[in-house]
Amino acid sequence: YDPDLKMLYYGSGNPAPWNETMRPGDNKWTMTIWGRDINSGEAKFGYQKTPHDEWDYAGVNYMGLSEQKVNGKMTKLLTHPDRNGLVYTLNRENGDLVNAFKIDNTVNWVKHVDLKTGLPVRDPEYSTHMDHEAKGICPSAMGYHNQGIESYDPNRQLFFMGV
Repeated sequence: YDPDLKMLYYGSGNPAPWNETMRPGDNKWTMTIWGRDINSGEAKFGYQKTPHDEWDYAGVNYMGLSEQKVNGKMTKLLTHPDRNGLVYTLNRENGDLVNAFKIDNTVNWVKHVDLKTGLPVRDPEYSTHMDHEAKGICPSAMGYHNQGIESYDPNRQLFFMGV
């Protein structure tokens, strides 16, 4: 919750059924970080982290709020370490993606996130579609970061994450 912006931030879960072939498309608005005005209830933004989630990553965990410099300007940010193995940072006023990176190099379902489109560039080797045997997907369905407790030190401008 940001009392200055009067906004609430939360995540939505994964789509169903698990068999991804049975639910074509991005499956909006699953796997989304929401920014909602608390007075009107209006959704100010929704950023979908894992369109058409094939792995049950259900990114509803920690949403860390901070203020840091982005391109030389102090910016209100939301940082979210996701079960999908990526850490996302959004401008919490408008939902624009500032950064997205792998927690470490073992994360293999995605090559990277295109910062212009906000979309993950997937590695097809780790897809779960029918008639494809994928092995060694990281993270597993348990997720890379699941229910960890985080904190932010504004003096050092560092997040501490339980991964």
